[in-house]
Amino acid sequence: MTLIRIQTLMSNELSKRIFLSRPPEPPPEILFNDPTNSIFVGTTKIFKVPFTWTFSNITNPHISVVGITGAGKSFFVKTFLARASYIWNTNAIIIDWAGEYISWVKQSGGKIVALSKGDYLNIMDLSGIKPIDRAKQIMNSLDILTDIAQYPEQRRLTSEAIEQAYLNMGFPLASPPPPGKEPPTLKDVTKLLEEKLQEGTYAYPAELENTIYRLRQFSREGEDYFANKSTIDIGKLTSSGLVDLDLSSLPDERFRAMAALFILQTLKEKMRLESWSSSAGLKTLVVLDEAWKVASDERSDAVTIIREGRKYSFGLIVASQNPTDVNEAIFSNVGTTFMLRIRFEKFMNYLQGSLNFSDFIRSEISKLGVGEAAIDMAFNTGVRFPNVFLVNKIVGELPLDTYSIFTSDILTEKELSDTSVKKDYSFDKMSLTSILIESGYSSDAISIILNSLNEKGRHVDIREFAKTALSTGINRQYLIGFLRSIGLNDTIISRIMSYLS
Repeated sequence: MTLIRIQTLMSNELSKRIFLSRPPEPPPEILFNDPTNSIFVGTTKIFKVPFTWTFSNITNPHISVVGITGAGKSFFVKTFLARASYIWNTNAIIIDWAGEYISWVKQSGGKIVALSKGDYLNIMDLSGIKPIDRAKQIMNSLDILTDIAQYPEQRRLTSEAIEQAYLNMGFPLASPPPPGKEPPTLKDVTKLLEEKLQEGTYAYPAELENTIYRLRQFSREGEDYFANKSTIDIGKLTSSGLVDLDLSSLPDERFRAMAALFILQTLKEKMRLESWSSSAGLKTLVVLDEAWKVASDERSDAVTIIREGRKYSFGLIVASQNPTDVNEAIFSNVGTTFMLRIRFEKFMNYLQGSLNFSDFIRSEISKLGVGEAAIDMAFNTGVRFPNVFLVNKIVGELPLDTYSIFTSDILTEKELSDTSVKKDYSFDKMSLTSILIESGYSSDAISIILNSLNEKGRHVDIREFAKTALSTGINRQYLIGFLRSIGLNDTIISRIMSYLS
């Protein structure tokens, strides 16, 4: 009996010590929220406590997600959007830089809007704001995307021409837009500058010519995606369910960034006009994935929206495989940051410097497997527990029949930092089968490959995929043909084949 009492006392004492020396993890009452008003993410790594995310106890509903391709970043985003739709009936707009979400959105019954395929955004649309304010936004976008700020005279000429174009169309600069009037376009602005040049009275014709040339980059025939009457109503998309704004077919990064900036500006103005309330849940989530030109600049409306906090039922998810592509103002102001697998030391240094987490957390992040995460939360009241903790595995929705092949583990640091180098290739079952058939694979070989992908969760490294493909007995040239058909260059293909030798 005495021994039992001693064991009981020791057990009680031990439990107290474990509580007092609790590792960095918030208490269960903070981690586990009302399941009807929160999103289940997974269980914590140390105490296996269910973690459900809600914006009710953090500073704002905005989220940043960082991690190399293959770590589970896009899988998390898709899961989060799906569950937000279930819980709060949240709409989602994905600003899709590389077309990565198209297959998933289609399979989920969402809407695809592909710029450059007959759809246009007139960046001079007013969306209820004053022309003078829109003119400032357009100039801000040009400051971010071009070097116009280095040429004050060209900047002045452009700004004045934009304002004059509004006046010519009957829009008072300092008043809300009159209903029913069509706004001008960049082509109207360019025309005003061309007329000024033809008059021959301007003292600095070279500056005027350079100003015209600069605007023509966004208004010339065939590349006038932002210089025609809009065919897309961005405001309506905020209540259209799941929407993928596919920017992948636009000519280059400048055009994609211009579209993203305009979309963010329009959404910001719409939420201000409607005075959305956070008490109603999350009305709309906007995903900005790998948009380095937009997320890295502090002048971007991505940063402005983040800073506006809890005033609106509007959430922004900024995702990137390279944390240094995301401005520190975002990390320091978002309510939640999900950190998945990080490959390079300099990225880890940037994250630790931005979020100020402990060396213990840093060490744990370096060991994370696929789907595991460290989570930083900015709670809206002072807390006596750590705000960074570890989740053992993000529990996601079934990935439907989408297959993902990632290349990040075979890329150099320079290639990983290059936004023109694709790191993830996603296919639905039908499109992957079609590409394999066109590359010369037999039906038996395709069946083996698909079964192997299914066993591995439909998400594999390119080297593992290549190894499986060769195990079917097909000719190596068929594999090389497949790799080329999905867009890999010969340098990366040679690296893959060397691995297989």
